[in-house]
Amino acid sequence: MAWKLAMAGAAAAAAVLTMGADPAAPPMATPTARGYLGDSGPDTYKILPPAPVAGTPRYEADRAVYKATRALKDTPRWSLAQNDVNQAAILKDLSCAVGVEITSANAPKTSAMILRVGRDVSRATDHPKDIYKRQRPFLIDKGETCIEQSEALAKSPDYPSGHNTWGWTVGLILAELAPDRATEILSRARAFGEGRLVCGVHNLSAVEAGRMNASIVVAGLHGDAEFRKDLEIARSEVSAARKAGPAPDPAACAKEAAVVAQNPY
Repeated sequence: MAWKLAMAGAAAAAAVLTMGADPAAPPMATPTARGYLGDSGPDTYKILPPAPVAGTPRYEADRAVYKATRALKDTPRWSLAQNDVNQAAILKDLSCAVGVEITSANAPKTSAMILRVGRDVSRATDHPKDIYKRQRPFLIDKGETCIEQSEALAKSPDYPSGHNTWGWTVGLILAELAPDRATEILSRARAFGEGRLVCGVHNLSAVEAGRMNASIVVAGLHGDAEFRKDLEIARSEVSAARKAGPAPDPAACAKEAAVVAQNPY
């Protein structure tokens, strides 16, 4: 399955990247850009546990969590999940956790590196999705979702979550670039991915598999010399950006942290 690409150019960076019709698609640089790993990346299909099938405990657990989390509609957690639908804004969404918003202006190499990693995320997500073709939860049980239940979304398989693979990948990388903020970064990255569960567009198993999928991608990236070189440049950029500021609004960040701290299931 081909993911939708809608990047105007690498200079636009993640915070202003526009998405295609499928809101689950991880952002990438351009249709011709290559990731770091290519076909040499780990085969996530062979590593991830299989998608749940009807009649199994995992399948029924997915259904139970989906039904229970419909009660979150119109709560602050629902609003955060709606905010996090736009994967292109991942760096902005993690700005409170990092202590500064990372942009193409204050950290050009970092922004370009993150966008390039999107190619590897898509590859790692597409392969198992295309094999399992797991239905999204709103196609199994009726319930409201925080985004439109479009035909494009319905046709995009559930397992593993590309959204969570993307968010956790970026979170792991930023936690390495700002280790003193790792707890905050990874807590926010977890909430970013679990927003798909709150929204009702991914099953719990797909969200959990997304985190594992991301860990596989990042492990593969660390085996690539070019990525490691770019990572060291990014480390310097992020350090300088944090010193230069400006820091995000403390009141807004405190409000966000309170919502993030609430377990949605």
